[in-house]
This record gives sequence, C-alpha cells and structure tokens, in this order.
Amino acid sequence: CSSLAIGTTTGYKLFSLSSVEQLDQVHESNEIPDVYIVERLFSSSLVVVVSRAKPQQMNVYHFKKGTEICNYSYSSHILSIRLNRQRLVVCLEESIYIHNIKDMKLLKTILDTPPNTTGLCALSINHANSYLAYPGSATSGEIALYDGNTLKTACTIPAHDGPLAALAFNSTGSKLASASEKGTVIRVFSIPGGQKLYEFRRGMKRYVNISSLVFSMDSQFLCASSNTETVHIFKLEHLTDSRPEEPPTWSGYMGKMFQAATNYLPAQVSGMMSQDRAFATVRLNISGQRNICALSTIQKLPRLLVTTSDGHLYIYNLDPQDGGECVLIKNHSLLGSGKMEENKENDLQPPVPQSYAATVARQSTVPSTSTMPGYSEDGGALRGEVIPEHEFATGPVCLDDENEFPPVSI
Repeated sequence: CSSLAIGTTTGYKLFSLSSVEQLDQVHESNEIPDVYIVERLFSSSLVVVVSRAKPQQMNVYHFKKGTEICNYSYSSHILSIRLNRQRLVVCLEESIYIHNIKDMKLLKTILDTPPNTTGLCALSINHANSYLAYPGSATSGEIALYDGNTLKTACTIPAHDGPLAALAFNSTGSKLASASEKGTVIRVFSIPGGQKLYEFRRGMKRYVNISSLVFSMDSQFLCASSNTETVHIFKLEHLTDSRPEEPPTWSGYMGKMFQAATNYLPAQVSGMMSQDRAFATVRLNISGQRNICALSTIQKLPRLLVTTSDGHLYIYNLDPQDGGECVLIKNHSLLGSGKMEENKENDLQPPVPQSYAATVARQSTVPSTSTMPGYSEDGGALRGEVIPEHEFATGPVCLDDENEFPPVSI
C-alpha cells in the first residue's frame, strides 16, 4: 500500500503514496490505450498491463527503462492479475495460469475452475507461502485455497452460503478475509487450515456489493468498502497470536480465556469471535461508484485511502486507539498532471509490517529501512542488495539486466 496504479483510456499512471499533501507521479505511459489492468510489483520497476485493445494479451514492462520484458496471450479475456516476488497469476473466467516471475515460465494451469466472471482471486504478497484463493463454486461461497509454491491444492473453505464477492489475504498470508454477494457478513479464516477466526457484520438492512476488502499491514484492522457511501473498518482483536513481549492487557487476558474455553465449545463457534459494529467508519460524499480502499502508514500516521472510479484519491486520518468517524484530510485528482517523483532510497521497498500504535509512538525522523528482501528500483546492484537463493534458486536477479528477462513472445 505504498504506491497506486491507475489505468485510463490513454494509458496508465503510477503514483507514490509517501506524502499526504503531495501526490508524486512516478511514471506515465500513453503507449497503450484503454488500460483496464495495471499491476506494479510493490515499488519495483516491474509493471504488468492489459488493454481493451488486446484483452487476451498480458504485457510485462520494465517501466524505468521503457522496455518490454515479455508478453503472453491466453485463450480468453484476462480478468485479473496478481503478483508477488515469486509468482505471477493470470485469472481467466474458467482457468488460472501460474507463472514463475523470475523467468515467466508457466508452472501450472488450473483448468475448469467454476465460472468466475469477475476474475475474483487473491494472492498472498508474502512470497514465502504464495497462497492463492479463488471461488470453488459458482453457486455457493466456497473458497479454493491453492499453494502457489508447491503447486498443490491446500484446502477448500465453506465460507458463505451465497457466491463470493471479495477475497483478501493479510500481509503474511496467515489470514484470509472473504465476503459474499449479500455483503452483510465478512469472515476471516486462518491459513492454511481454514478455521474461522472472526465474523464481522457490516449491516443487516440491505444487500450491498463489497468491492474492496483489505487488511492493514500489521493485520490489526480490516477495511471493507462497497457501492454504498459507508466504508467500514473492523479491529481484529488478538486471539492466540499475542506476542510474549507484549504487556498484558484486558483484551489479551480475555483472548486467553476465550482460547481456553474453545475446548468446550461446539465446533461451529470454536475459535471464532464476532463483532456487530465497526471499529471505525467513513461516510463518502459519493455513492454507487466502484472504489478501492487501503490502510497505510503515511508520514508515520495511520491513514485510510479511498480511490474512486471517477479518478479521485481521498486520504483520511484513522484513530487506531478509539476509532470512530475518520476525518478527511486530503482529496487528490488522479487524472490531472502529477509531479514526477525523484528516485528515493527509502521508497525502493515495501514497508515492514508493524503495529499502528508503534508507528504513531515512534519519534525518530529517520526513515526506517526495510529488511524485506526482493526487487528494488536499481535491481539491488547499487546498494549491494541480493535476492536470497531460497527465493530464486539460480541466484540474484537484476531488473536492469536484459539477460535476466530475455524478451519472449508466446
């Protein structure tokens, strides 16, 4: 949640979300019109684009150099693309393709998936597990969980009665949130076991179409937005993952009591906590528009970001202690001309997950450096960073090295 990509009728734009007041445009391309999918690999120079002119073709670019790494064509329209440092997933209506992101080799084709007209799927951004979730049924809310590393089915989760509308992993890939087309209940499951951990109710009076479901990087909060004007933020109270170094709290004590009680509870409620009210909310001044939300830390404070299909980015302050109504602090137009971003050393990697409370309390003005290995804008060569061999068996990868990504066309 440190950058934003938008597709337009003329091409696509990439923005850095490092500041509240200033929207920094990282890159703009007008070479391909009518872009409806644009996915950037974290803060690297790797970007994947699909246009309405060629909806069956995926183009992978190194946008800093302005070069095409490769392009692949598929049997039907591409509905969505997900990627992490290990895998690139292409979702069609009735099949899913899994590529190795280093050399773009096709590793696995999952054929005859239930009809998935919206291309609904989620991929863990944590490449250590690379779990993939997609609808296991077109008529019920069953989730198919697939291990993108071992290329084997992990499990199926009976999440909802009705068909699925939204799926999202947390940053570590240990939790999966889901919502059905009814949109009244959001559930969170443990991964890879599939046990139900939380149940949140966002409303009972009317069915809504949940368009965006996202965890905060520290997994303390879960945000849901829909075609209504209200955005809901739920707080995930700790159940069993309280860290030993954390001071004891009332909620932590109750969590342990609840954990002990699960041995005596029926299976359908064991290990699950329910909340009927959102921890925090936002009332947008628009309704009926598709939007995407994110929970991010910008300039050391927790923020809620809402991007709408009419080309605006709304930034709200989120009170991580008391919640309540979030306060709008900035509205940016994404379709205007943005200021081109300079290369920033501290913007090369995605941020390290940490608690909002710790972020707010931190007094240091020195930007924190990430310990998360992987791609960087300079490919790691200038800063001495290396992608570890457990990630790519053949050794480090430099995005600036043409030999690492030879142009291919299939």
